[in-house]
Amino acid sequence: MNTKRLKPILEKEFGPLTFGVFLRAARTSLDLTQTEMADKLDISKGTLCDIEKGRQIVSPALAVKIARMAGLSEAMAVQACLQDQLNKAKISLEVDLVVKKRRKAS
Repeated sequence: MNTKRLKPILEKEFGPLTFGVFLRAARTSLDLTQTEMADKLDISKGTLCDIEKGRQIVSPALAVKIARMAGLSEAMAVQACLQDQLNKAKISLEVDLVVKKRRKAS
């Protein structure tokens, strides 16, 4: 499923898309508890809970790691992560990413 089709589904189920919502959706799609997911990400359960609740913001690198692990959209993960950072800074902008195709090595 592509990002444009997945975002409305996630928002209907969990509310406005934040990285915490994305993470919770990834965790539940993998049928993992918070403890199991935290172990896979090498973070504490408390940190995972704080991320899911929006009390802690993640880096784009961690967002990509989580998306890859869950087999979900890296672009959606990074978009939600960056949007969280803008919202926390009270910057009234909206993130819209363009995914660049990678060139094949010659």
